[in-house]
This record gives sequence, structure tokens and C-alpha cells, in this order.
Amino acid sequence: MQKNKLTRIVKSLFTTSIIASSLLLTNASHAAPEGKLDLTLSAHSQNKIKQLLNDPKTWQQIPKQVTLCVFSPNGEHSEAFEQATSYITEIPRMVRVAKQFGVNMNVTRPSHLQFKLDFDYPKLKKEASTLVNLKVYTNEAVLTEDFRSKRCDGAGISNLRAKQFNKFVGSIDAIGALQTYKQLSSVIQVLANPKFDEKMVNKDYEVVGIVPLGAAYIMVTDRNINTLAKAAGKKVAVFQFDETQKKLVQSMGAQPVSVDLVTVGGKFNNKEVDIMAGPAILFEPLELQKGMTDKSGKAVGGIIKFPVIQVTGTLIMHRNKFPAGMGSIAREVISKQLNPAFEFVDKIEAKVPDKFWLNLHESDKPGYVRLMREARIQMTKEGFYDKDMMKLLKQVRCSQDPSNYECTLKDE
Repeated sequence: MQKNKLTRIVKSLFTTSIIASSLLLTNASHAAPEGKLDLTLSAHSQNKIKQLLNDPKTWQQIPKQVTLCVFSPNGEHSEAFEQATSYITEIPRMVRVAKQFGVNMNVTRPSHLQFKLDFDYPKLKKEASTLVNLKVYTNEAVLTEDFRSKRCDGAGISNLRAKQFNKFVGSIDAIGALQTYKQLSSVIQVLANPKFDEKMVNKDYEVVGIVPLGAAYIMVTDRNINTLAKAAGKKVAVFQFDETQKKLVQSMGAQPVSVDLVTVGGKFNNKEVDIMAGPAILFEPLELQKGMTDKSGKAVGGIIKFPVIQVTGTLIMHRNKFPAGMGSIAREVISKQLNPAFEFVDKIEAKVPDKFWLNLHESDKPGYVRLMREARIQMTKEGFYDKDMMKLLKQVRCSQDPSNYECTLKDE
């Protein structure tokens, strides 16, 4: 299932970043050899690592055990999980880099769901060991609640669910706020800058990474529903845990229908809803072609190729379970792994048959951008989106398209 491939990306980045970053074992002074990960880091992170390694408090904060929770629809024996843990092949590179810092590192895998990390730092005569337990969930809602209740020390979840832990980062998925993957890439890289470290923290929680999951497109069971006006009165699927979706649908004069990831495909395919929004990665696993074709196989519905939201995943941790300062390093590591993620998204979108893609007329696009912008501004005023994030997203949009009319306006 393609959904599992999505899970593979999220888990791979999360697991590897925790192993590599939380234990402070990357060095940007050496070019990264060929491999799956870019382990080069800025001078700032290099200095941060050296400071932490030579601070006795850091060694006291290294946990003896951590539990990392990840979402996988088919559980721990899926191909996705095997692909995620295949990143263990990167460990020899990490061991060599650790040696450059004077740290002797050894990694073993006691079981299918465990990694054991042993460290020896002769300079301070310090030793430490951490047992990393991977806990796999088939229900993201349960995972989220277990993270909240501290049954999970770290978790990889959708940004829509992560918003409750960090509104600033959660607002990246605001409607129409990022219109291209280039814009999203810039935002993720900007947020990895140490000047945003405070924004990544909310009480006990810290965001340690953001990963792209693909643009969300409007999907319809009837291709005649090709304008907002024609959406009035129609039934639209909205995820029950996201109030912003319900409010947006109601503002269009449409009827919101509560769904979750388990039920949305069936409701769409059985015509219980006329419209849903989601990334292309949902197309194959949810068999959405069933809701877009008639009995003869003719395409009667489709996907309007106009991004309304950039869907992202959030990697988040409880701060008191990891050495202070590791979050900033993890964010930089993860922000350097975007190319494989975007390549995967492009591949998935290319796999959707051409007959299902519906192009929005060029003359209609400016109007839709304006409507989304107006909705975004109103929802920011009502407290659904973070004002500082909206300002940052506009700065990124205008830096890449300074001639855009909104760049002279001061209302966002």
C-alpha cells in the first residue's frame, strides 16, 4: 500500500534523526560520503555538539531507554517497517563520525523493535547506553493520545494532529498558505535555523522535524463540481479532529460530513460524500478511483490539480526525555533530507492515471488564491492559525514571487 510508503519516509527520518542527532554524533566539517542521509551540519551545530559532549550534564541526561512511536497501518511486520529500519545501514558512517569527536560508539539490534546504542567518551571518562524501543501503531489517534500521556517519548504524526502540541508549526498546513513544493522546502529549512528554536518548543513538547507528505487536492465524484459555486449544498468530507476544515466547508455553503482516515475512502467511493481533499498518496490505498468512475470504468470524477494545502508530518518529543539542545541539531539533520521525500511525492502523483487529473482554468486560479487568502486571514483572526507563522509563510511566498499583489498588503 502506498500509505505504507508514506509511513516509511516519516519513520525513517524520525528514527534516524533520533539515533544520529539526539546523541550528538554528526560532524559538518567532513563531506558526507555516498549514502541515504546527508549528515553534514552547519558550524553552529558543530559547535553545539562539541559543547554538549564536553558538558557532564549532557551525559546525565542521556536516557537509559526511550520509546519512539510510529504509525504504520499494517503494523510492525509490514514492508514499510522493514524499509524504515533499513536505515541502520547508515550506522557505520555515524560510528566513524563519532570517532572524530573522540566518542566510541557501538550499535546493536537486540530485537525487531529495538536498537541499543553504547557510548564511551574517554576525554571525560563517561559512558552511556540507550535502548531505543520502537512502538508501532495502526491507529494514529491512539498514538497521539499515548504521546500526550507520556507512553511515548517521541512520535511521528500528521501536522493536523500535532497542531494541538505546537500551534505555530501546526499552522504550516493553513489553506493556500504554501502553493508550491519549493515554498514548503524553504519554510522547513528556515525553521531549522536556531533563531526559531524557541518557537519549536511549547511547554514539555518540542518539534524536532517537519517532513513533506504532498499537496492536498480537491477530489470529486462528479467532475462537473469544478467551481466553488457548484460545491454549495454538496457533502464534503472533513476530518473530525480538525475544526478548520468544518469551518471552511460551512463558509462555502456546503455540508460537512465527519470522517477519519479509516472511513473517508468508503464514504467517497460509495458517494456518501461528493468532495474530499487529500494528497495523491491516498489515491491507491483508499482505491479512490472507485468513487471517480462509473460502472463502465469511465472517469466521471477526478482530482483538481490545484493545491489547497501542503500536508506535512511532524516529529515531536517530550523534552525532558532527551539531552537539552538536541532538538536544534535534529531539525537541521531532518531539513537536509527533503529531496528523497519530494522525489517520492512526485513519483506518487505521477502514478495517478492522467484521466483523473482535472486542470483548473488559468483565469480561475487568481480568484481561488484570493478566496483562500481571505479565508486564511479570517481564520487567523479567529485564532485557528498562528499569526507569526502566517507572517513567515507570506514572507516566503513573496521572496519567491515579489510581484504578487499580496506583497504590498499589510493584512497578513
